[in-house]
Amino acid sequence: MTENLQSRCLANWNMEMKLDPAKDDLPLMANTRHMLVKHYVLDLDVDFKSQVIEGTIVLFFEPGSRCKKGGSAGEGACLSQSDETCKIRASEPCHSPVTNVSARSSKTGYNDFAVCAKGEKDTSDKNGNHSNGEQASGISSSKNCCDIENHGSEDFLLVLDCCDLSVLKVEEVDVAAVPGIEKFTRSAKLTDAEELRNLRNQIVHELVTLPADHWREQLYYYTRCSQAPGCGELLFSTGTWSLEIRKAEVQAPRDFPHAIRIWYKTKPEGRSVTWTTDQSSRPCVYTMGSPINNRALFPCQEPPVAMSTWQTTVRTASCLVVLMSGENSAEPAQLQEGLLSWYYYVTMPMPASTFTIAIGCWTEVKQESHTADIQTNNEISSLFSRTDLRLIEGSCGHVAYPCRFQNPAASSQLVIPHRVFAPWCLKDHCAEILLELIPQCLSAAHATLGTHPFSRLDVLIVPPNFSSLGMASPHIIFLSQSVLTGGNHLCGTRLCHEIAHAWFGLAIGAHDWTEEWISEGFATYLEDVFWAVAQQLPHDEAREQQELKALLRWRRLRDEVQNSEEELQVLRPNKENTGEVSESGTCIIKHGLNAEKIFMQVHYLKGYFLLQSLAKRIGEATYFEFFKKFVQKFHGQLILSQDFLYMLLEDIPEQKGYGLSVENIIGAWLDTSGIPKPLLEECQSWDQCRLVQQVNDEVTKWIQVNQRARKRRRRKRRQDEVAFQKLLPDQLVLLLESLLEEKTLCLRTLQCLEKTYHLDEQDAEVRHRWCELVVKHKYTTRYAEVEKFLKEDQAMGVYLYGELMVNEDAKQQELAHKCFAATQKQMDVSSAKVVAEMLF
Repeated sequence: MTENLQSRCLANWNMEMKLDPAKDDLPLMANTRHMLVKHYVLDLDVDFKSQVIEGTIVLFFEPGSRCKKGGSAGEGACLSQSDETCKIRASEPCHSPVTNVSARSSKTGYNDFAVCAKGEKDTSDKNGNHSNGEQASGISSSKNCCDIENHGSEDFLLVLDCCDLSVLKVEEVDVAAVPGIEKFTRSAKLTDAEELRNLRNQIVHELVTLPADHWREQLYYYTRCSQAPGCGELLFSTGTWSLEIRKAEVQAPRDFPHAIRIWYKTKPEGRSVTWTTDQSSRPCVYTMGSPINNRALFPCQEPPVAMSTWQTTVRTASCLVVLMSGENSAEPAQLQEGLLSWYYYVTMPMPASTFTIAIGCWTEVKQESHTADIQTNNEISSLFSRTDLRLIEGSCGHVAYPCRFQNPAASSQLVIPHRVFAPWCLKDHCAEILLELIPQCLSAAHATLGTHPFSRLDVLIVPPNFSSLGMASPHIIFLSQSVLTGGNHLCGTRLCHEIAHAWFGLAIGAHDWTEEWISEGFATYLEDVFWAVAQQLPHDEAREQQELKALLRWRRLRDEVQNSEEELQVLRPNKENTGEVSESGTCIIKHGLNAEKIFMQVHYLKGYFLLQSLAKRIGEATYFEFFKKFVQKFHGQLILSQDFLYMLLEDIPEQKGYGLSVENIIGAWLDTSGIPKPLLEECQSWDQCRLVQQVNDEVTKWIQVNQRARKRRRRKRRQDEVAFQKLLPDQLVLLLESLLEEKTLCLRTLQCLEKTYHLDEQDAEVRHRWCELVVKHKYTTRYAEVEKFLKEDQAMGVYLYGELMVNEDAKQQELAHKCFAATQKQMDVSSAKVVAEMLF
């Protein structure tokens, strides 16, 4: 999005909107310190006719950190979650056991898109609770249900994060009934119900703690256990943000069932997935990176500390392709005519928020002839290749899993296997740009950071309503169609950004979600480094391009800081309390649901400038040698800001002698709003960059052209008398931003500007600035380009609506309302909310 435009619109919006903590904060309800999910098994059917995903999820638990030691003190500390939970939500009635839940019928007909469709509408209430009127369908009433809040002091309460789901049934899974499971038991003697309960929990414990090299066996038994019969239904209650489960007379987490099955279905309006159509007008559904994460896709534990593995089976129509965050490139199995089953798994523990799925009529884009050149033997890559790999050898610090960092073959793999998927109509664009770029960018990332954390990668071009230019998840990247136009610059830089998240954001995650800069700041910084290596740029040329980019980001940060809430500008809003949770593990993500924050880039930009500042002080070669050491030590783990900073200063102790300390860095960069003081001292140097000076010269020429064009009495001059230089995409962005600061540009100047740079053929970043000029100067014959941008580049066009409304021009306001009416139903919820506030 454009910085100046965004800032002006935010300023107007903020004057009318006040933050409401009850609405802006995101609650994480799961009591992870009592019970911790170690593995999910999802078994799902997808119905495009009713826009519902339905099935079961089996969760395998271990007692949390507060309850592992057991004993009376431990039990007493973990008896109830209700006291904390009831403060955040009003508890709904608890459900008594369900006597019958309709099973999936193998006789159900399948058309092109309606899969396992019963065709019925969801009749549950807004919280997913079923009324007494549904008893005819097998849902029992809740008359005999206990009040959780009254009995919380007696029975342990398991709390999961859950929203916009219809929960039908919860039951304990009889894992002891699985044939061959005896190998996980210490004793076969069963004398009473308590010993049987202990046996089931013992089996789950042995299963989830199998050695990493037994991962195939582990997945096999997870599958068998997930198919085991139930052995007792559990009481449950749903609230706005949670699903609460208990078993009568079970008072401690260690005695609570360690394997439970939940029967549920999503709702069409659920905020974790979006049902829409792709660019070829074919239906699809995908996770959009919602602020509420995946709790409207399946009941889960959302806090990052709940790192788990998963496996998923999805049944859908044979015309559809299921892509997912999984280590395997799934090959579908045909169950019957018109119905396929897809299976994915993950063996690296990850937060549930990283689970991603996309189902649609995607076409795989394949290389037809040559293989892209992925050599990186240039000046820049040598900075990284000179690092002595012996310095980063050693054991991993994470929990046991099949780790690529300990695999010599994986460590030497420059480019991991990858595939590209897109709607059919974009196949040629992807073949022309993406197929060549991906191996170059992957190789550049390896040259910089070493071992790829993930074994494979799918890249998907998502529908136009996707609210960002890209999103990275384990083994899969979503890219907006906006990156495919105007050459490879925007596509390459965005691809590098998302690839960087494999290391920072996924393999290394933030222990506290409020520290978004750990993910986005690192990815923004590494984006430039990867892209320079991928382009094979000489060192000086790379430095010049990075200085130009720094100036553009500085302008963006400056405007955003001037026009946003100070509270939203702090990278570590919880300050010294960062990473802390309640005794049960619950916490609040401050401003996690704030629609304004979703579109802010302060955590990208301030994080980027911090890392850039450290690089200048330390030196690039030493800095990236440290990066490899840091990745080696912390991959597979969650970190806080101080983990990075302490290791940096310990590894490079000479910096302490120059007054650099963790406390000073946190105080100047992370815990305060506004522009960091060290950055104010650095920003002046970027204006002297050669590429910036070229732009300044061109701006001067255009101002002179505009002045001559406005003097009508003067003799008309041939426009080709002025020689304009060819500019890089980022230079064009800076040029147009500079011209936006001019009060008036006449029609003749705009026409010449458009013709000189072929602006309608440039990438989306350039076209966005061009649309701003069109709107500002009421270039009516180009309003069609603005309309096209708002419809096809929704990831970037939100704040153009504000500019169309600010001018109070009837035609422009009509255009804004027309575009919003055409896209509102498909638009991302947060984007639609922001636009509606601008228009109405």
